[in-house]
Amino acid sequence: MHTSHLLRALKNQSIFLILVFFSISGTSFAQIPRQYLDITVSPVNQDWTYTLGEKVEFSVSVTQSGRPIPVENVRYFVKEEKMNPIKEGPLVLKEGKASISVEGMKKPGFLRCEVFATVDGKEYRGLGTAAFAPEKIVPTVLMPSDFDAFWNAGKQELAAVPMDPKMVHIPERSTEKVDVYHVNFQNVKNSRVYGVLTVPKGEGKFPAILQVPGAGIRPYGGDLAKAARGAIVLQIGIHGIPVDLAPEVYSNLASGALNGYWNFNAQDKDLYYYKRVYLGCIRAVDFLISLPQYDGQNLGVQGGSQGGALSIITAALDPRINYLVAYYPALSDMTGYLNKRAGGWPHIFADSNLKYYNNPKVVETLTYYDVVNFARILKTPGFYSWGYNDDTCPPTSFYAAYNQIKAPKEVFVIPETGHWTYPEQGVKSDNWLFEKLKK
Repeated sequence: MHTSHLLRALKNQSIFLILVFFSISGTSFAQIPRQYLDITVSPVNQDWTYTLGEKVEFSVSVTQSGRPIPVENVRYFVKEEKMNPIKEGPLVLKEGKASISVEGMKKPGFLRCEVFATVDGKEYRGLGTAAFAPEKIVPTVLMPSDFDAFWNAGKQELAAVPMDPKMVHIPERSTEKVDVYHVNFQNVKNSRVYGVLTVPKGEGKFPAILQVPGAGIRPYGGDLAKAARGAIVLQIGIHGIPVDLAPEVYSNLASGALNGYWNFNAQDKDLYYYKRVYLGCIRAVDFLISLPQYDGQNLGVQGGSQGGALSIITAALDPRINYLVAYYPALSDMTGYLNKRAGGWPHIFADSNLKYYNNPKVVETLTYYDVVNFARILKTPGFYSWGYNDDTCPPTSFYAAYNQIKAPKEVFVIPETGHWTYPEQGVKSDNWLFEKLKK
């Protein structure tokens, strides 16, 4: 569903965003960063959506403290996501406003207008994105003939590994309503999965939620809020390292040994970094269902970006999951760039990476890990949310996956959002998930 009325209401109040990766300690909030110079770029259609070939007009407003001010070097360009500009040039403002008209796309996708202006030597940027028949976007990635066999073999490999769970109670983090634990358990290749478990106190059995992380290397604190609401919650990291180390450990790994981990061994489908990650998510499900407090029948998974991908993937691979929530899933239709359109994060075939990774082995490997192919086999009901202004995970890429889903699905679109969400999206998705899990 499109939600332009909600969008207009949100603009008139103080709003906060859920952090990009949706994965730190429950639902994290911070103020939406505002620029000294506010550049607003909006397609004039109310829901930012157009029919194929329909002409689009972008409305531009450049203000400071709500009023137009003198600016320099105002320029714009219009392009299909991540592609070269198809129209560009200087922009003349009249009382801080302008409009840009451009021919519409003849094929399904997204057309983005970016505007730049300079004040006191600093350049500022604004963008708006028009959708053209997004429900008709088809994927470029192919399905391997042995896709199911490959992942069934991986699950058999995992099943042969003892779980060997370890739990350490954290009294200083626990509350009157929730117990908090650091946990870890064994995964494939002599690795372990580390995470934070939050369990409601009291009698009875509880539904469970697996929270899978966005990209990066960081500590985790546990989701006490959802546990207090009556669900067991397990937040996991994906790198096989404890999640309670000093901050400098993670920053050193991010700039050193794990820098660019998403590309590690991409030429070999059996050694690719994400194979251990995907199987580790299944092992996290093994751990959750083993808990005596689990109700035995209600299990969800949720995440954003890389975590949105892992939500879909884990649910597709593991029928024990009943419901999923995914925000702007990464790792979707990654071969888009090879077909002259945007591909999903981590943009392995973008121009800057093409000379390193454009070979048949990498293309073959990624077909086993692309969200599109998991979407094709997904049977789990899901709730999805995103916007059109996402620079990190282009909507072309995640619509390519979303459109393949045959399972029951609900999508909550707020077009102006990028690689972040309003709290209303988090509230709506959490309410959806808890309603399902507590039926």
